[in-house]
Amino acid sequence: MKKYTGVTFQVRVTDYEEGLSWYKTLFNRNPDFIPHENFAEWEIVKGTWLQVAKGEPAVGNGPLRLGVHNIYSERERLIESLNTTIEEVQTREGVPAAWCTFSDPYGNSVGLFEELDA
Repeated sequence: MKKYTGVTFQVRVTDYEEGLSWYKTLFNRNPDFIPHENFAEWEIVKGTWLQVAKGEPAVGNGPLRLGVHNIYSERERLIESLNTTIEEVQTREGVPAAWCTFSDPYGNSVGLFEELDA
C-alpha cells in the first residue's frame, strides 16, 4: 500500500457563522483556507485538515481529539472561552495518555488528549 499524503475530517454545522466562530475559538485562530462559501479549513498538523461545512451534523461521529501539551490548562481555556461543559480529564492504568471529550453546539464530538510519556 502506498503512503497517504494527508487526511481531512469534516464536521457539519447548521449555523455556519456561529459554527465558524466556535471553531475559531477552539483553535484560537482563523481558518487557514476558505475555498468557497460556507466551508472553512484548518490545518491541524502538517497534512491533516479539519473542514467545517454548513449542513446537518452526522450523528455518532467522532470524537475528533486534538493533542495538546497541557490538557488541564487547555480544558480550562475552552470552558471559559466557549462557555461550555467539558468532562473531567480521564486516564487509565497502562495507557500513556489523558483525554476529555465534549461537543460542539451541533452535536459533533470533539476532545483533547495529552501524551503522558512525551
